[in-house]
Amino acid sequence: MTPSEPIILGLEGTAHTAGVAVIKGKEIIANTSSTYFPPQGGIHPREAAIYLAKEFPQLIGDTFKGLPFGIDKIDGIAFSQGPGLGPCLRTTATVARAISLRLGIPLLGVNHCIAHVELGRTITPADDPLVLYVSGGNTQLITFLNGRYRVLGETLDIAIGNALDTLGREMNLPHPGGPHIEKQAQTGQELLPLPYTIKGMSFSFSGMVTAAKKLIPKHSTADICYSFQEYTFAILAEATERALSCTKKKSVLLTGGVAANAHLQEVIQKVADEQDSSFYVVPRNLAGDNGVMIAFAGTHLLNTGEILPIQESQVKPRWRTDQVQVGWIS
Repeated sequence: MTPSEPIILGLEGTAHTAGVAVIKGKEIIANTSSTYFPPQGGIHPREAAIYLAKEFPQLIGDTFKGLPFGIDKIDGIAFSQGPGLGPCLRTTATVARAISLRLGIPLLGVNHCIAHVELGRTITPADDPLVLYVSGGNTQLITFLNGRYRVLGETLDIAIGNALDTLGREMNLPHPGGPHIEKQAQTGQELLPLPYTIKGMSFSFSGMVTAAKKLIPKHSTADICYSFQEYTFAILAEATERALSCTKKKSVLLTGGVAANAHLQEVIQKVADEQDSSFYVVPRNLAGDNGVMIAFAGTHLLNTGEILPIQESQVKPRWRTDQVQVGWIS
């Protein structure tokens, strides 16, 4: 670490998690978060936004109480500008703008998806990897080419995390459903038939969710969870294998909230091994949405002079990975 490295405050708030982090270079100085859990059903955007508005001031205040310097020492404020739920993004952007104006420091608008990728590239040895990005709102196969991250394949309907959570709710499992489905699947024994939809390197999960729902009255929760994981992860593995065969990448990076699933890690590890590629995965404690990934991506933006004027800081709920010009990778 050198004295010239900027101190960045990162704010993540695309959906149900308020994340606050402070970094300097590659050093994580502080990282905290608070997550909204709906009393029933899925995430309601307005309720989640109200939760974020209450949590951010407390989280930011507590963060700097534990540091040897105050918020006035930060060199830039990075925030998740999109994609995500509109009310949540607007709440997060409002907090970031206020800090930027109050302290007179650069405002840095970060693409949430790219932040997940940059997190993995920063804290693992992955060099020019094929990225399998799996989360509640996104599922994509990504690689870098000619100044942008390119999406080689992606979900045609719902993301893998959304699919897991939706099925979990139907089986009365707590939210989020993914970790509970992972646990239930460990005791499943019968592989039940489910539709398998893949088109090249893109895929679909909504039909499988519908089919799995119909199995609930007739089969055990464990067998349904086991079958659902096996089919969905096989689809992701096939798409990843095809992408590796096409790109000849020598490393695979698994990132995003669902990357915490141990069985998915095993499946993609096997694909990487068979294609003579190295396999890397973000640590479980940083797999989900967090302020660290926003701060790392914000550091790149600051270093390349991509400062966001307040008047251009509107949120982008549908901001795609491949719409961002990446100036920090040569």
